[in-house]
Amino acid sequence: MMKKKYNFLNLLLLTALIVSSCKKMVQVPEPSISVNAGNVYKTDATAKLALNRIYIGWSSPGLTSESGPSAFITYRCGLESDDFNYLQSAGGRAQNYYQNSLTSSIKGYWQDGFGSIQTINAVIEGVTNSNSLTPSVKENLVGQAKFLRAFVYFYLVNLYGDVPIILTTDYKLNTESSRQSTNSVYQRIILDLIDAESLLPDRFEDYDGNSTSERSLPTKWAAKALLARIYLYTKDYVNALNKATEVIDRSDLFELVSLNDVFKKNSRESIWQLQPVNSGWNTEDGKTFIIPSTGPDRDHPISLSASLMNSFELGDQRPKVWTASYTNVNVTPNITYNYSYKYKSATQGNVITEYTNVFRLSELYIIRAECRAFVESGVGSAISDLNIIRNRAGLANYSGGSDQLSITGAILKERRVEFFCEWGHRWLDLKRVGKIDEVMSAATVTKGGTWQSYKQFWPLPTNDLLFGPNLKQNTGY
Repeated sequence: MMKKKYNFLNLLLLTALIVSSCKKMVQVPEPSISVNAGNVYKTDATAKLALNRIYIGWSSPGLTSESGPSAFITYRCGLESDDFNYLQSAGGRAQNYYQNSLTSSIKGYWQDGFGSIQTINAVIEGVTNSNSLTPSVKENLVGQAKFLRAFVYFYLVNLYGDVPIILTTDYKLNTESSRQSTNSVYQRIILDLIDAESLLPDRFEDYDGNSTSERSLPTKWAAKALLARIYLYTKDYVNALNKATEVIDRSDLFELVSLNDVFKKNSRESIWQLQPVNSGWNTEDGKTFIIPSTGPDRDHPISLSASLMNSFELGDQRPKVWTASYTNVNVTPNITYNYSYKYKSATQGNVITEYTNVFRLSELYIIRAECRAFVESGVGSAISDLNIIRNRAGLANYSGGSDQLSITGAILKERRVEFFCEWGHRWLDLKRVGKIDEVMSAATVTKGGTWQSYKQFWPLPTNDLLFGPNLKQNTGY
């Protein structure tokens, strides 16, 4: 049923309703047909199709290619960090990420990110200006669009630092945009999320607004979850704590589940998931990260680093449930490769049992633990939240130091072993807490590269600099 729906959407989107829009923000030709064309927003059904284009793109095949968030962030940020081994020797773009040696000839996430922003802005304009849409549908679509725009900007600002704030489809105005401060971008993200929080439903709904067990469309709880993360990143610990608690307290909707069930479709731990759209496959993560019985190859070039595997404590069940290994017995000595096994399906034709998790409840517990370590007089409640995650993994309660530095260090370690191979958490965490130089100066050497602090931000693509007169390259490139 889902396959028919997405094929139909793709056909409509390709034939008339929406043009390919702008993959390159600063090279956007004036469109003859655009996503803000009046006919797209005359009916509820066609208006929903315009926004569905974003979800389809983000779940599309190509984990190892330079494409949308689900297919890109986990893979590339993992390569950049100290969590992955890259098992191919042919070089190429993946090797550049792995050895922290990016150049401006690499697109990175800039063009895809701003391409998504352009489509989202067109949806916001088209829906807002329509006089024929059902009011509840208008609210929901604008809420989704603002949530998605905030989500994209979260990655743009963390990968590139200062970025343009694009809120219109005016391609000439956008071409002349300049980079805005990181603080300004975060404030824009917060404004979008506050709007999304008020506009999105408080229950899980399908495309027709009916209650559903599917968790593939964002709700106000996804907006609150992203707000909690944004407040954490901006060191607004009180608001981060409050937003995390609002989600955690909805035990009627969310609960921590067993390690085996976390990554299943419609898991009660999931706050927002992406449905698979690659016919016959479950997730792109499972398809790429699971090393087949024939061993690593160009389609399965990743194993987990010794640094990551050594981060798991004795007795932790996560490496038993969330990782697996392949041993090459045809060489002496034998070589064993550990790989991510959070998603179990890597065979075409399997029944769809897994969706890609974007936000899950455990992140909110860990966010709240970190915030409590900073804002509350004692560390007992911070340790309590940390222990909830540790106990779920089969570990005993935290027994380390009770000072703030020890607690936040334990939380950073917990984030690594809980969220490996998920949406670039490790790479972004190292930058957020100021550990990037300390960790990567050693890790990059083991990967065959050299580290300099400026490499924590990616270079803007050359073509965008050429056509964007007010854009300036990041330092060092």
